[in-house]
Amino acid sequence: MDLFQLRELQAINTLVFETLGQPEKEREFKLKALKRWGFDLLFGKKDGEATFFTAETGKRNVGDKYEEEEIKYEVEEIIHELPKNKKIFAHIEMFEGKAYLIGELREGDSNIEILRVPAGAILLTYFKKHKLHHLIEAVRNVGTATELVKQRGQEGKPVPYEQLPNVARRFLRGAKDVEEDAGFGRVALSYWGENKDGDARFRVSWLLPTIALFDINIAEKADKLLAAFK
Repeated sequence: MDLFQLRELQAINTLVFETLGQPEKEREFKLKALKRWGFDLLFGKKDGEATFFTAETGKRNVGDKYEEEEIKYEVEEIIHELPKNKKIFAHIEMFEGKAYLIGELREGDSNIEILRVPAGAILLTYFKKHKLHHLIEAVRNVGTATELVKQRGQEGKPVPYEQLPNVARRFLRGAKDVEEDAGFGRVALSYWGENKDGDARFRVSWLLPTIALFDINIAEKADKLLAAFK
């Protein structure tokens, strides 16, 4: 079988399951989510104006005065509980092909940007901190959606759905549940059967909204599913 024939078989027979919708524009998070990502919420002065901002967890203390990217900061308070009526929202923005995690502190129509960092680096650091090693292994690219890939064994002709083993079907059911929580998802599965040693051969590509993966509950479920698919 030449390469063209192999790719033709895979294009025709790869199983694709989609949860309709678009990657969500933003998601609300609790204050503790900021800490999971590695940031403290601070109140103080930013270039002389009273406002909220963030710093790496444990890096700044009350009374600190410092300058970053030509902006002067003064820390007056480390926030341990969100002020009344304020909420944290985060979303992903793309710039020149690179994803950024944007965090905002919101009250009504008033938004204060408190975070703007490269999403891929923060996502992987957050996965590492919470021991989500299967997600780390699977991440291939990060945009508005993140592609997760897991592959084992030599490529071949994908088997039809009715010939999938239970482990593959459990993964697909679990992925559907995760996607419903995330609001969007796409799984492409090529299952090539077992090798002579009885080990599964497959490739799965899974798209999930990047901002949803910053939700620890969704990330832990996705990591567990990837761990079990082997």
